[in-house]
Amino acid sequence: MDEALVRSLTPGVLTVLVRRGADFAAAEDAVQDALLQAARVWPADPPKDAKGWLVTVAWRKFLDASRSDAARRRREDLLDEEPAPGPAPGVDDTLQLYFLCAHPSLTPASAVALTLRAVGGLTTRQIAAAYLVPEATMAQRISRAKRTVAGVRFDRPGDVATVLRVLYLVFNEGYSGDVDLAAEAIRLTRQLAAAVDHPEAAGLLALMLLHHARRAARTAADGSLVPLAEQDRGRWDTALITEGVAVLQAALARDRLGEFQAQAAIAALHADAPAAEETDWVQIVEWYDELARLTDSPVVRLNRAVAVGEADGPRAGLAALAQLDAALPRHTAVAAYLHERDGDLAMAARLYAEAAHLAGDLAERDHLTRRAARLNTRLRP
Repeated sequence: MDEALVRSLTPGVLTVLVRRGADFAAAEDAVQDALLQAARVWPADPPKDAKGWLVTVAWRKFLDASRSDAARRRREDLLDEEPAPGPAPGVDDTLQLYFLCAHPSLTPASAVALTLRAVGGLTTRQIAAAYLVPEATMAQRISRAKRTVAGVRFDRPGDVATVLRVLYLVFNEGYSGDVDLAAEAIRLTRQLAAAVDHPEAAGLLALMLLHHARRAARTAADGSLVPLAEQDRGRWDTALITEGVAVLQAALARDRLGEFQAQAAIAALHADAPAAEETDWVQIVEWYDELARLTDSPVVRLNRAVAVGEADGPRAGLAALAQLDAALPRHTAVAAYLHERDGDLAMAARLYAEAAHLAGDLAERDHLTRRAARLNTRLRP
C-alpha cells in the first residue's frame, strides 16, 4: 500500500466523518480501522477511487461501532446519508481539519498534541520528544484531549496561533525526523498565509522556506549529518532563500514581531553569509535575545549560548551555558562543541561520547560519535 497516498487522503476522510456527525475520537478510530482493512485488501484489489473507498469503509466502521439504542436509531437515519459509490470530490480538507482540531474546548497544548497525532501522523514518541516530556505523559495528554472532545460538535474552529504551532512542529519533525512532512507543512502554511491576515503566518512561512533551502546540504552522500558551518553553500536553494527573505521583510515591516519572525530573521542571517566565518553572530545574538524575551524557552537559550560562543568566544558561550539545566536535550553536545573551540580536546571528546549516548536520533548519534573519535585520534601520542 502506498503510504504517501494514504497519508495525503487520511485528513480528508476524517473531515468527512466529522462533518457527518461523528465525534472526533470515534471518527479517528473508524478511519484507522478502514486503513487496516485497506492494508489487507488493496495489495490484491486496489480501488479505482482510493479516497471514496476509505470514506465508505470508515463510515461503515463508525456506524458499526455505534452500539447503544439511541445510536442504533440514529444509525438508520445516517445510513441514508452514506456517500454514494464513485469518485469523491478532490477537495483538500487538511488545513480545515487542523483548525477543527484546535477546538476551543482544548488547551492549546492539548490541541497541538491531538492534531499532531490524528492529522499530522506523528507517533506519541515523536510528539513527546518535540515537547520535551516523557512519552507516557504525552500519551495521557492525548487521551485526555480525545475524551474532552468526545461528543463535541466541531463547529467552532480554533485560533490561528494554535494551528501555526502545529504546523511548526510538523515541519520540524519532517525536517529532521523519521517521517518526511516538511513539504506538506510548507504547502499548508502557504495556504494559511494567503488566507489570513496574521504576520506570524508569514513569519512561519519564511522560517520554513529558509530552513528548507539548506536541506540538500544537511547530509553527506553516506547519510551523515553535515553541520551548518561545514555545509556546501552552493547546494543551498537560492530561490527559496530569496522568497523566504522577501516574505520575512514584508512581515517585519508590519512591526508586530513574533517568535516565528525572530527565528526567521536568525535563519536569514545564516543564509546571507557567503561563508560560515562571515556570519554576523553579533546580530544573531541580538535576535536570540528578542526570541528569549518572546518565548522564555530553554531551547532558545541553549541556541543563544552557541551564538554567544561564536560572537564573544567559547568561554563566554560556556558561561551562558552554565546558567541552563544540564538535563536539557543537546546541552552536552553544545558543551562539547564549546570546549573543543576553547582547545580542551580531552573534555570535548568525553562530552561528545556522552552526548552520542544520549542522542535519540541515529544520524545525530553517528555524528557525535565521529566527533569524539576524531578528537581521540588527535589526542593519541
